[in-house]
Amino acid sequence: MFSHIFVGADDVAVSKKFYDAVLGAIGVPEGKADPKGRVFYRTPTGILGISKPIDGNAATHANGGTIGFACDSPEKVKAFHDAGVANGGKTIEDPPGWREGGAARLYLSYLRDPYGNKICALHRG
Repeated sequence: MFSHIFVGADDVAVSKKFYDAVLGAIGVPEGKADPKGRVFYRTPTGILGISKPIDGNAATHANGGTIGFACDSPEKVKAFHDAGVANGGKTIEDPPGWREGGAARLYLSYLRDPYGNKICALHRG
């Protein structure tokens, strides 16, 4: 359904360091900058972009929004979380672990990136 997701950052280099770490922990290659200074993480299943806001205002996070990253093991979810905390992110909600909900069993971790965007790593058990 989605072709790409963008998050805003006042300092793209700070966000690149953070996303290189968390996405690298789950096997996504380092982000690449374009001539406009935006950074892109390209995978067969979608693209994440980081950019200074085009309107010139300060970057803000989406209240109520979450960007979820699929992982193929609980260990990758934990590595994502640990890399995020070590690179300027903040752990939020419950610690990484299994959650039961309806018919699904999920291993999840939640973080805020350096600009407050809520991100999640998820493994379906």
